[in-house]
Amino acid sequence: MKYIIDISDLDLNGTYTYSDYLTWRFEQSVELIKGKIFKMSPAPSVRHQRISGKLYGNLFQSFRNKPCDLFSAPFDVRLLDVKKSSKANKDVYTVVQPDISVICDKTKLDEQGCIGAPDLIIEILSPGNSKKEMKTKYALYEESGVLEYWVVYPSEQTLLQFVLNEDEKYVLKSAFAEDEVFYAHIFPELSIDLAEIFAE
Repeated sequence: MKYIIDISDLDLNGTYTYSDYLTWRFEQSVELIKGKIFKMSPAPSVRHQRISGKLYGNLFQSFRNKPCDLFSAPFDVRLLDVKKSSKANKDVYTVVQPDISVICDKTKLDEQGCIGAPDLIIEILSPGNSKKEMKTKYALYEESGVLEYWVVYPSEQTLLQFVLNEDEKYVLKSAFAEDEVFYAHIFPELSIDLAEIFAE
C-alpha cells in the first residue's frame, strides 16, 4: 500500500473513498464527507478538551455495565450512503470523527472503528468549525440515521439537543443553558448537570 504523506499531493476538489482515506498519513487531521476532504480545526483548546472530558466521564459512569460502547475522538465513524448496502471500503465516502459517539449495536464495530450510524453523537464546537458542524454534519447525521445529536457551544455555555422523529428528520427537542440539568432522549436515565460540565 502506497501512503500519501502530504495533503497537497491530492486534488482537494476530487472525490475519495475510505480506501483512499486509509492511505493518508497527513499531519493535518481530515474528515471525508460524501467523498470530499474537510480539513479539521487545529488541536482543540483546553476548554474544549475539559468539556469533552467531563461529558465523557459522565457518560462512562452512566454506561458502565450496559451494552452500549462509548468512544471519543480520534475515532473513525464511517457513514454509509443510504442508497448503498455495501460496506466495502471502496463504497464508503464519509468518515467523520465526532467528539463523542455512543454505539449500542455491536455489529457496527470493527477494528477500524464504527461503520453505520451511532445512536448518539456529541460535537463540541470550536470557533473555526461551527458552520461545518451545524450545517454539513447536521444534515449528514440526520440522513445517516443518528438517533440523537448534541451540539455543545462552550462560549455560550449552551447545549442543543436534536432528536430524529418518525419522519427521520431532526427536531430541536430542547436547548439547555449553563446551570440546567437535562436528560438524554434515547437514554432517559442519563442526566447531565451543565453547571458541572461548564465549570472552569
